[in-house]
Amino acid sequence: MERKLHLPAKPERHRRFGSVEAVKGIKPTDKEQMKDIQNTPNDYFFDIDHVGVSNVSHPILIASSLKPFTQTTIGTFSFTTSLARDRKGINMSRLTEQLQRYYEANWTVDFHTLKDFAKDLADNMEQQSASVSVSFPWYFERLSPETKLSGLMHADIHMTVSYHENKGFSQTAGITAHVTTLCPCSKEISEYSAHNQRGIIKITAHIDAQAEMPEDFKSELLAAAETNASAKLHPVLKRPDEKRVTEQAYENPRFVEDVIRLTAADLYEMDWISAFEIECRNEESIHLHDAVARLSFSKC
Repeated sequence: MERKLHLPAKPERHRRFGSVEAVKGIKPTDKEQMKDIQNTPNDYFFDIDHVGVSNVSHPILIASSLKPFTQTTIGTFSFTTSLARDRKGINMSRLTEQLQRYYEANWTVDFHTLKDFAKDLADNMEQQSASVSVSFPWYFERLSPETKLSGLMHADIHMTVSYHENKGFSQTAGITAHVTTLCPCSKEISEYSAHNQRGIIKITAHIDAQAEMPEDFKSELLAAAETNASAKLHPVLKRPDEKRVTEQAYENPRFVEDVIRLTAADLYEMDWISAFEIECRNEESIHLHDAVARLSFSKC
């Protein structure tokens, strides 16, 4: 039997659950008549280096030297500017307004456009400096080693551009990539087999302002991480591929210490990098803990 409910109209339902009528206020509703607290001049004691917004999620376009060559992905942004001591606050709405303007202009996110964005941000906010950071998943096609079946892999990319009206620009590029590592100690002491694990390699590269950037820094950083591990990861593996990958890992045993030192050697040889930080963390397969190593180096 159908149950019949006798419900009051929706406005009455809302009132019953606590809704009340809007109060007619006395403060102005026109923007021109509203008090601008942020721009009220006074001595607020200190300059601020960075103030703004973070964790802004937005679709972006990126270019890649690996297939797919053009892709839409999701960028997570932070936007900050400096703040002079005579200003109480910044107009934060202008930060995301500028993001929308660039998006509507179909911008492709790279270091050239991020430099434009950072300078425009400082100008629009009437401040000396500004910084924009974005992180996003980057997808690229990978073929299995023997059967040549294709699938999409991804790595996480991070880009930061800072601008100062007197000092110019500074830039950093980063990647987080996953690899296979096989334990040299296990291989040495065991009669057969050796334990392996998934490794996570994080690279942050500081870009030389005078050097020429590569066509696609993402693929160069990816190669530095993957080619110095025991083996690459693959989205598609058939039995002949699995045989090759596991044998390759056995042929190239690596501690976390080995991975970051070999990766550092590749980064050192890249002319466009002035300094770098590397971390490798192995999710151990026979331990409850992870193994981790970190290294930083400056060419100056």
